[in-house]
Amino acid sequence: MSEVETKKPQESLQDRLAQVVELLQRHRLVEDLTHRQEGHHQDRVEGLVHRQNLAELQRKLDDLHSADVAYILEALPLEDRLAIWQLVKADRDGDILLEVSDAVRETLLADMEDHEILAAAKEMDADELADLASELPRDVVHELMETLDAQQRERVRSALSYEEEQVGALMDFEMVTIREDVSLEVVLRYLRRLKELPGHTDKLFVVDYDGVLKGVLSIKRLLVNDPDKQVAEVMANDPVSFHPDEDAYDAAQAFERYDLISAPVVDKNGKLIGRLTIDEMVDLIREESESEVLNMAGLREEEDIFASVWKSLRNRWAWLAINLVTAFMASRVIGLFEGSIEKLVALAALMPIVAGIGGNSGNQTITMIVRAMALDQVSTGNGNTSRLIRKELGVALINGLVWGGVIGVVAYGLYDSWSLGVVMTAAMTLNLLLAALMGVLIPMTLMRVGRDPAMGASVMITAVTDSGGFFIFLGLASIFLL
Repeated sequence: MSEVETKKPQESLQDRLAQVVELLQRHRLVEDLTHRQEGHHQDRVEGLVHRQNLAELQRKLDDLHSADVAYILEALPLEDRLAIWQLVKADRDGDILLEVSDAVRETLLADMEDHEILAAAKEMDADELADLASELPRDVVHELMETLDAQQRERVRSALSYEEEQVGALMDFEMVTIREDVSLEVVLRYLRRLKELPGHTDKLFVVDYDGVLKGVLSIKRLLVNDPDKQVAEVMANDPVSFHPDEDAYDAAQAFERYDLISAPVVDKNGKLIGRLTIDEMVDLIREESESEVLNMAGLREEEDIFASVWKSLRNRWAWLAINLVTAFMASRVIGLFEGSIEKLVALAALMPIVAGIGGNSGNQTITMIVRAMALDQVSTGNGNTSRLIRKELGVALINGLVWGGVIGVVAYGLYDSWSLGVVMTAAMTLNLLLAALMGVLIPMTLMRVGRDPAMGASVMITAVTDSGGFFIFLGLASIFLL
């Protein structure tokens, strides 16, 4: 353990956030107290206290990594967020803007002047500029492009020419290339002359004089082999590589599958044009996961948790409206059996159980299917749909008989009616079968029509199992109990 570690244990993000919040509260409390004081020296005291507290806050922010500052900004209400943002040093603005979520970045950019945005953007690499360009004011982007050299300008335009979900939009242009006809000693001397290596450099890219990728030389092989050996003797000739128009999520899965840290991106002629790195892939996987969670809940986009009421309302209203319609349909199903419920009040107490268990089971099935689709284990065209349906129906049948039997025994014990218990078991089993069937068909159908299979899936499955559960249970009760 190092000396630093023995003196100061690693702080958690929550600890750092709590410290910043405490400093903000202390600053506001002291400001409020000095405002209330009267006297000749009030302004001087207030100014000294104000500068002292802001200096302490700024020192704390300077000690934090850009990603930690981004986390703190996302966790603060808008007023506090902008107060902290004003204390961040200008040369760190670009790094932090790239780390925060899209929704929070929008609030920070809205608080910046054009010249501040331009200064922050000038510190970014071409791939980072491409990520941010769509959110910057058009005149700022135009002015920024004019300040770039020809190579940087071409790289930005290249990255902007690809869709957001393509490899080309995520590739990095900073990489080290070498020739295959030189010795490892020459490569080592070349690396020592560089000021620093690009981030996540675990391998060097071997190209010919036309820039065509011939292989890769891992840093590990470079260090452990005889310096007199040629690069061609040591390099890997068949590296995992990607094309710029490939799906970025497929590339992320390949990174996970092959334990990659970086990988080359080549054009259709095999010419090296960029590379992918693990940090971009991790960000992509996290964003995809968050998007699926939001879509399943019926949210249209990522939302700043401290966004205004009206902005949050616009993001949430659509699926709530759909849910209202489906809830009304479920209520009409109940209305069809008002007479049955009046004759046997126990039905009103038991029917939410059937619908609730069906909804939970359907959500379990949908979650499994959406995950399998995300991993490309299941698709609408690989012939596995019927097998999946049979498997999920089998699981639902067993669960329905087991847990339906349990609740049937409970119903018999509560209401002293074996026939009610049998109806309860049958209704539970049938609703679980319906939930399993729709849990497979809903995401499959959404994918077939070109939509995200997770989009509103939980809302739809709940609607189906509620209406279906009420209809099955009350219908069976009307037939066999009344």
